[in-house]
Amino acid sequence: MVREVIVSFLELLTLVSSIALGLLVFLFILKFVFGIKTRLYDGIVHFLQDNYLVLGFIVSLTAMLGSLFYSDVMGYDPCRLCWYQRIFMYPQAFLFLISMKVKNKAIVVNSLVLSVIGGLIALYHYMMQVGVVPEGGCDVVGYSASCSDYFSVSYGFITIPMMAFIAFLILIFLGYGKVRER
Repeated sequence: MVREVIVSFLELLTLVSSIALGLLVFLFILKFVFGIKTRLYDGIVHFLQDNYLVLGFIVSLTAMLGSLFYSDVMGYDPCRLCWYQRIFMYPQAFLFLISMKVKNKAIVVNSLVLSVIGGLIALYHYMMQVGVVPEGGCDVVGYSASCSDYFSVSYGFITIPMMAFIAFLILIFLGYGKVRER
């Protein structure tokens, strides 16, 4: 029962995050492509810039704990691409936490680099799962699962790699907003 609630929460969180990202992209296009300024966009951007470290920590920690939940509690063996995504996500939780304590501004560049690379891996992984790209370079190694395996699909598109992609995308948008602040 508790497992299902946590899975549903993570899937719903991904759905809501996807919708929020879509709204942010729409407002971004209105402002920078069509020159239409909105107070909503400016308010959101200022909020994200002011709370960059806390939001980055929450996103990266949630992604890290979510992936550990799926592997250690649900028993889903991570594939090779899942491990690569973890390599680029897990350190960010610690980097954001440390940066909150020491007020380190270098986290923006570090997070952007880690998130772009991790996001590209997650996008490739998702495209492999849905059959857009062939399943190459991700053979089963040892006890790990195949990269094209579906452990769960929700709302017609949310898989574990999509959850990772959305988390990386949020961190990229947060970092981009913080860089533009300078």
